[in-house]
Amino acid sequence: MKNILINDPSPYLQQHKNNPVHWQTWSKESLGYAKNEKKPILLSIGYSSCHWCHVMAHESFEDKETAELMNKNFINIKVDREERPDIDFIFQSSFQLFNQSGGGWPLTMFLDENGVPFMGGTYFPKSDKHGLPAFKKILQTVANAYKEQRTKIIEQKDLIIVNLALKKTNVISQETEPILENLLNNLDEKNGGYKGAPKFPTFHVFDTLLYFYNKTKNEKYLNPVKLILKKLCSRGIYDHVEGGISRYTVDDQWLVPHFEKMLYDNLQFILLLTKYNKIKPDNYFIQKIKQSTEFLLNNFISNDNGLLGTAYDADSEGIEGKYYVYDYEEIKNIKNIGEFFDVKPSGNWEGKIILDELKKPEKKIIDQLLEIRKKRIRPFFDSKTQLDLNCLWVTTLINLNSIISDCNYSDLAEKFFQKIEKKFLTENIFHSYSKNISFIEDYAFLVQCLLDLSDSTMNPKYRLLAKKYCEQAIKKFYIKEKKIFQKNEKNKNDIFVSPIDISDNNMPNANSIMLLNFSRLGFKQEAKELADSLNGYLNIYKNFMISSVKSLDFFKETENGKNCNSEGCSI
Repeated sequence: MKNILINDPSPYLQQHKNNPVHWQTWSKESLGYAKNEKKPILLSIGYSSCHWCHVMAHESFEDKETAELMNKNFINIKVDREERPDIDFIFQSSFQLFNQSGGGWPLTMFLDENGVPFMGGTYFPKSDKHGLPAFKKILQTVANAYKEQRTKIIEQKDLIIVNLALKKTNVISQETEPILENLLNNLDEKNGGYKGAPKFPTFHVFDTLLYFYNKTKNEKYLNPVKLILKKLCSRGIYDHVEGGISRYTVDDQWLVPHFEKMLYDNLQFILLLTKYNKIKPDNYFIQKIKQSTEFLLNNFISNDNGLLGTAYDADSEGIEGKYYVYDYEEIKNIKNIGEFFDVKPSGNWEGKIILDELKKPEKKIIDQLLEIRKKRIRPFFDSKTQLDLNCLWVTTLINLNSIISDCNYSDLAEKFFQKIEKKFLTENIFHSYSKNISFIEDYAFLVQCLLDLSDSTMNPKYRLLAKKYCEQAIKKFYIKEKKIFQKNEKNKNDIFVSPIDISDNNMPNANSIMLLNFSRLGFKQEAKELADSLNGYLNIYKNFMISSVKSLDFFKETENGKNCNSEGCSI
């Protein structure tokens, strides 16, 4: 056996093609090796811009001694979580079941020879530190345990499947007000977002609050949106020089980012700013929208097909944040910079300066900061294009056109959709690289953007296409017995359990989006059935289904004859 990643197009897997580990991809063949050799599987899931993935790779996967242990005792499988979100979802859920805590990346799971997990972690260091055991110790312990208790481990399968299964009640309708009140009580009234650290933007939460503001005109729903947008635009999470935001901050004040820039965050950031500006026009926010939109158009376009790629790495030259932060000495002579940014000789992060806005900076200040940055090596760009995210970009452009009329964003949306058609829709619809793999997210955001194009252009072809792809989604993903959409195609599932996902994550949940799509298309029976099903889950998992609260209300209002769009409803 040898490392076969050199043959895979994923930029993340390409980063590991020269490891001494005999990495395999997730496939029938690799799962078959484990079964035939009666070996456990070491499953490593990550993505190209993940800082701790790089750290573990350098410490362990590039180390010959560690690789020897891995190759001797395990079938080693590497997965790009953006290419196979269904695998990531199931094994993150398994990690949470085993550890009773949130997961993350890199995800390091140990599976039995049948592909069923029995133990897992995230990052493991090369030697004991941070309260974590050395990875080599973990490898040896797990290998010994599997040899000694193989039969018992394999017999755990049914118990694991039962515990991973989602619970559901018979409730088919419930009041949204208590759910929203509980949400508001968990928000940080000083800094915005959820209380505590690390801080993630969770855009679907604030999109839902905007919807209910538009419906009720109650300021309690609007104020948290204004607060988080102000913080996101002014603090260290925002790239004041080029635009766009990082994935999250490690502190509770949005100052110190984990410097990777994800497409999904930046699309939702621009979209939320745009929706807010429809309600309360704000020139400061408009400037941030324009800067961030230009950043995506100038820096996120994949040379392969003209669509948007996936992410920028947190690291450059092997150092996290090096591209983005400044030394005091290199910026101290920029005239009046201290008026606009918090600039001190001691810095504000590890002796460096993360730009933290005091007031809206002048263009000449930004230009000088950009000139310094241009001399640096830009972080790695993952140019992988995904159908779901590029469809969300079309939706974003259409919304932008409603507040910025001089940039022809509506025309640009149609041009991007033409590229999507050429790349993803000519034969089988597919998610990213493999033309045989698609997910409900791809269909959900595709139908959504087609309905948005239809509303924007009044061209009937888009609505007809939306109807066509909605019907395809039902056929490929909808589980009639459970009245819910499965994450991957029903007849192509290659995981030990069917992935059914009702929770919001980096993006609003696809079942939630499909309910909106059904309602907008007039699929009344399908909408009613899915709404009843989501209500059954919502009664148990309400804290994880905030976008569904919006979708369920939207369905109820349209059923009552109200005229609704994604911003709200009117009689």
